[in-house]
Amino acid sequence: MRYPLVRELAGDGIPVTVTCRVLEIARQPYYRWLAQPVTDVEWVQAHRANALFDDHPGAVCADVATADSREPQDEAGCHGRAEHETQQV
Repeated sequence: MRYPLVRELAGDGIPVTVTCRVLEIARQPYYRWLAQPVTDVEWVQAHRANALFDDHPGAVCADVATADSREPQDEAGCHGRAEHETQQV
C-alpha cells in the first residue's frame, strides 16, 4: 500500500498533495486511512493469523495444498521446489 510512504514523505516535509499527485492516488482516501490505518477487521484477522502460526509453526503455508484438496503435497512443502525437481541432468 502506498499510504505509509505518503505519511513518511509528509514527515520529511514533502507535501501530501505533491506525493499523491506523483503516485496518482487521491488525497481523501489517504486522510481516511491516516485517521484509522488498520481497520478492526484487519486487526482481528492479523491476531487470528498470529495465533494460528504460533500454534502450528511451519505447518501453514499459502502455496501448500489445503486439507480438502485432492492434490497430494509435494516433498518441498513450503520451501519451494522438491529436491528431485532441482537436480540438473
